[in-house]
Amino acid sequence: MHLFFQDKWEVEGLQTVGILLVVCSSLKLMHFLGLIDISMTDSVEDDFELSTVCHRPESMDKLQEQTKFTKKELQVLYRGFKNECPSGVVNEENFKNIYSQFFPQGDSSMYAHFLFEAFDTNKNGSVSFEDFVFGLSIILRGTINDRLNWAFNLYDLNKDGCITKEEMLDIMKSIYDMMGKYTYPTMQDDAPREHVESFFQKMDRNKDGVVTIDEFIESCKKDENIMQSMQLFDNVI
Repeated sequence: MHLFFQDKWEVEGLQTVGILLVVCSSLKLMHFLGLIDISMTDSVEDDFELSTVCHRPESMDKLQEQTKFTKKELQVLYRGFKNECPSGVVNEENFKNIYSQFFPQGDSSMYAHFLFEAFDTNKNGSVSFEDFVFGLSIILRGTINDRLNWAFNLYDLNKDGCITKEEMLDIMKSIYDMMGKYTYPTMQDDAPREHVESFFQKMDRNKDGVVTIDEFIESCKKDENIMQSMQLFDNVI
């Protein structure tokens, strides 16, 4: 994976790496929670119904209807989530601590903040099991449009429907802090800004200084590398 990122960095720029990180970092979170192996027994369902966590998730059947996971997969997801988050929710500080273990060579705190904001759809400062599986369902099982919409929402920091250069620079700096500054020490400090300019040259079709969701999806769909990255983990669990 490290060599893959190294090859892509110079060729496609941080925007492609950013798309990949949406998926890869979610997989790292799943691995941390022990969710890659789904060889669990049916007793997980009993744990789901009888657990006395502070936040009780919705019924398994309802979550199955609302996501693209099977009942068995939801059982495994819940077991891992409950083991690591016995209170039933993850706050931002916990989220950052988890991601600091994924990227010990850099500072992942800002990227973890942005990713936490994307998972925290209710904007209540915590990610519940429902928030977690809804996001994963989109990232791992959603259509290409679903996944690109989710990625756009991650980059649209103030949620006003468009990505500005300032927002994209914040994203690029967070990725650079997490991976580039330490993994690629020869890169210049102005590299994130250069990648932002490259991003806007590619995606700001009408040159009005912002990237809309339509421009983002259209440009991503025309990028073969981004399309391949969106399909890398279709059958992870």
